[in-house]
Amino acid sequence: MRDGTTARVQRIMPATPDVVFDEWLDPESLADWMCPRPARCVTVDVEPRVGGTVRFDVDDSGHLVLLVGHFLAIDRPHLLRFTWSHSGWQDPTTVSIVNVVFEPIGDDQTLMSIEHSLLPPEALDDHQNGWTATADQLAAHLLG
Repeated sequence: MRDGTTARVQRIMPATPDVVFDEWLDPESLADWMCPRPARCVTVDVEPRVGGTVRFDVDDSGHLVLLVGHFLAIDRPHLLRFTWSHSGWQDPTTVSIVNVVFEPIGDDQTLMSIEHSLLPPEALDDHQNGWTATADQLAAHLLG
């Protein structure tokens, strides 16, 4: 489901909420699964505290893209919220918000919900598809 400026993705992850949550704050892990293929994260910087930076330098088929933001909320293992700006947007100073919620399912699974709001309308489809692919890549990463 989505509106004109919000991408939403939900996936059941094959791990507990604390494990899935921690994957979002581990730069080495993020470099493996965060960018939708064929794009690759070249550099990942994460300062896991409110106000801390989150930054991804992405090689998108030979084109360098910078994704940068700051953490607004960190509530382990329930919630991550951070700002997100994209150097490739028509206005790269636009600030959007990524909200990720982790809910336990049974003893060993997590319902992960990603809501990316305040997106520029022209970026909605790319981000809807990107978060869908990224969620699939995280699930595969967790399966080993």
